[in-house]
Amino acid sequence: MKKTTFVLYFGNRGFMPAELLSSARQEMIEAVENAGYDYLIMDEKATRYGAVETREEGRIYAKWLEEHRGEFDGVILCMPIFIDENGAITALENAGVPILMQAYPDEIGKMDFAHRRDAFCGKFSVTDVFEQYKKPYTVFPPHVVHPLSKEFAENLRDFAAVCRVVKGMKKLNVGCIGARTTAFKTVRFDEVTAQRYGINIESFDLSELIFKVQNKNDDDEDVIIKRGILENYTNCSCVPEENMNTLAKTSVVLDEYIKEYHLDALTLRCWNEMEDILHITPCVLLGELNDRGIIASCEMDLCSALTMKALSLASEEASTCLDWNNNYGEEENKVILFHCGPVPQSLMTCKGNVIDHKMIAKTAPGHGWGANEGRIRPFDMTFSNCKMEDGKIYIYFSEGRFTDDVIEDGYFGCGGVAEIPNLESKLNKLARNGFKHHTTVGVGHMKKVLEEAFKYYLGYEIVNID
Repeated sequence: MKKTTFVLYFGNRGFMPAELLSSARQEMIEAVENAGYDYLIMDEKATRYGAVETREEGRIYAKWLEEHRGEFDGVILCMPIFIDENGAITALENAGVPILMQAYPDEIGKMDFAHRRDAFCGKFSVTDVFEQYKKPYTVFPPHVVHPLSKEFAENLRDFAAVCRVVKGMKKLNVGCIGARTTAFKTVRFDEVTAQRYGINIESFDLSELIFKVQNKNDDDEDVIIKRGILENYTNCSCVPEENMNTLAKTSVVLDEYIKEYHLDALTLRCWNEMEDILHITPCVLLGELNDRGIIASCEMDLCSALTMKALSLASEEASTCLDWNNNYGEEENKVILFHCGPVPQSLMTCKGNVIDHKMIAKTAPGHGWGANEGRIRPFDMTFSNCKMEDGKIYIYFSEGRFTDDVIEDGYFGCGGVAEIPNLESKLNKLARNGFKHHTTVGVGHMKKVLEEAFKYYLGYEIVNID
């Protein structure tokens, strides 16, 4: 994956100590490199000290920024001193990417005129003007922070995640294969609302996918290769030959849709037609796609695909869609989150076992091969979902962790025990706000990052369930 690239901006104000600007350039470059990111920096000779003070210098910076459009993901606005806010807004008004405000701390013993920075105060001048111009920006605690500190390294990590989410969610191309799963009105969505948020939807009839699968041959090279990939991905030893070939053919067809239509994500009508006609469930195929970084949700749940994408962008790991499925005995802050088999292998304790989907097998044995059964591994997690209503997208984020609590062997599908603080209150708020029986989970605690991206840069309506 391409490294996140930051543009470095340095502010100035004429009567403040200019010698502090040179050291700031070197320290910020070192901080960004130490954190593993790339950077762009304007030539030091382009303006006085390579920094921006006046509106004219701001115009020079804005022109340079425009020349590098598309090469950067975010801006670090560095305030080594009390900088000029007029130059800052002129330079960055049309940056079009997230902007992190960083201000240097003063040091006790260096408060004389030659060393005092006053950036603590100056940061308010900059944020005030950005508020007046209605330009979004990011501020993380602490209010002032040295670039080479541990705290700023954490700020950089979080800001990089914000940049990935904003960039990845601003323009999405999602494939919807099949009509809404008939029994679930809970997964309804509005295409026009989605488009207003930069989400383009390409819609396909499920009969087309089935036709394409049926016209593949077992000995097609891409089918043979795909079968090998799937057999290496998880335990497919129990799957009959014919069903295994059909799973491979279906995976090839999904890849063809992704390539032809440049899909960033897809969601699929996964029952009952695929079981009745093809005698498979696509669960394991969706998990494998997610492990490849291509978001794939089941049951035509577009909204879950959107939050899965956001979680994966933030964490740079796979995400998944799960049901709020079972209480865990008398534990009021624990819940079993489950789905029948689309959980990515990377989120499981070990390789799963591809089985004949037990719910399908109750009435049509042999028609449901493809559910990847197993258990979800312990990890800190963020959970989220969204809904579309009255032309807006409403979204929630909260955090918990998957535990190593045992789920009995007879429990069908792929599940894990999640411990979520104040769970009963959160469940009530989810119900009262009309959110679905699905939630999506990603690796790590990312609520702060995701709310920053969606509230200030993407314009979603944040619903607080904490």
